[in-house]
Amino acid sequence: MMTLPTSVQQERRSARFALWRMVLLVLLIGVLVPWLANAYWIKTLTSSLALAVAAAGVALLYGQLGLVSLCQYALLGVGGWVALRVGHGLQWPFELCVLAGGLSAGVVGMLAGLPALRLKGLYLALVTLMLAGGFQVVVSATGFPDGGDGWLGRISGSERLTFPRPAIAQSDSAYFAYVAVWLAAILALLDLHRRTRAGRAWALIRRGEAVAQGAGVNVLLYQTWAFGLAGVCAGVAGTLLAGAVGQLDGRAFPASESVMLFALTIVGGAYHWVGALVAGLLLRAVPSLLIDLGVNGFLAMVFFGAALLHALITAPKGLAGQWVAALTRRKAHPSSKGHP
Repeated sequence: MMTLPTSVQQERRSARFALWRMVLLVLLIGVLVPWLANAYWIKTLTSSLALAVAAAGVALLYGQLGLVSLCQYALLGVGGWVALRVGHGLQWPFELCVLAGGLSAGVVGMLAGLPALRLKGLYLALVTLMLAGGFQVVVSATGFPDGGDGWLGRISGSERLTFPRPAIAQSDSAYFAYVAVWLAAILALLDLHRRTRAGRAWALIRRGEAVAQGAGVNVLLYQTWAFGLAGVCAGVAGTLLAGAVGQLDGRAFPASESVMLFALTIVGGAYHWVGALVAGLLLRAVPSLLIDLGVNGFLAMVFFGAALLHALITAPKGLAGQWVAALTRRKAHPSSKGHP
């Protein structure tokens, strides 16, 4: 039996340790925040964690493949629509609703990405943005299912039904921890993907499609795979968001939100899992904080614009990349206190 080199064994141990550390830190957030935050902030941070799941999918496409997809927020709506429909219409358990929402958004993401992937750069971004605009028109006209009959599941009167939460997470505090578990699971799934054949193929494609094809990589297959996986992330996020607020409103899914999700993922950092968490916090927590302080929440757009400019010019790896680099330098050059 062949023994792996010591360096390879150490690298694998380090990767496993990083994976478990990430999962435990996210779960720790799920346990500690309900003890420290009030009801308003628990609800706000629950939405932040749900959107962090969608941001993780955006980071996968951009960080691993350099692809700019501006329809991820629309896929969030697709997953939420399907979850609400099967939840109200078929009374499926919440976990099955999450899976249904994630898989449906993944399929739509692959179908949307297939023709779009024949384009590159700005053209890919524009096509996916047009898809997000198309979803905005459709969902504004049809709305989200709210317990009614028929294909659309709409109630004609004012008695809209709320999406039932899982039995183990009825309270806001319990649901926050529940969402944290899903976030940890999605981040772990993406991390494991990066260490498999798919991750190696994505790394080659990022270096250049000619290089990847020369190495025998089916570029279209692995790009479509990435689009599907990012769609799953968005669909899961949409279901978790529906569970957090009880209902979804078509007016909350404009195409501009897909642009904002992508921009804040870049600000947070597309190359480290913390970046997705930062993006979710920026999307929901910062506007809520401004409102809590008596300031117009739309002022956050000014901050986001400045933060994006800063990230593009001085911090291409985002805030998470800066923090990781600072910690690495600190470990490499410990304090010289006590030395002349």
